[in-house]
Amino acid sequence: MLSEKENAASEAQRAAKSKRLAYELVGGEDGIRRLVKEFYDIVEKEPEGRVLHILHLRGHGIPHARIEQFNFLSGFLGGPRLYVERYGHSDVRQMHKHVEIDPAARDAWLKCMSMAIDRAGIDVDVKHQLMTNFTRVAMMLKNKD
Repeated sequence: MLSEKENAASEAQRAAKSKRLAYELVGGEDGIRRLVKEFYDIVEKEPEGRVLHILHLRGHGIPHARIEQFNFLSGFLGGPRLYVERYGHSDVRQMHKHVEIDPAARDAWLKCMSMAIDRAGIDVDVKHQLMTNFTRVAMMLKNKD
């Protein structure tokens, strides 16, 4: 059991950590590259990613998605705004307007991202922060029942 002093120090560390950019907390460019690699490896190889793999085969393909997800996440997490520099916006609805996203696809994306965060070795507190933001966006993107 933690002493009162240790508990206060732990709370202070958590508060300081939450104020840092998510970009830094995931490991900057290298961390985002690792996260994107894990995510799309899961999409391509694991049963949880099957529905997403099929969606990507109908679109620009996984290699394209790996590049653009890295570019988007870099800015979304507080780092260089690579997607915006390239396309002039970071509107996720516009990015996905050509994709039918039903509850199964939305939930599969969230499951695969949760797995990828774990496999990328990202801290559990950071995972919670990321998944809260990703869930908010995923709920907004559902465009089919």
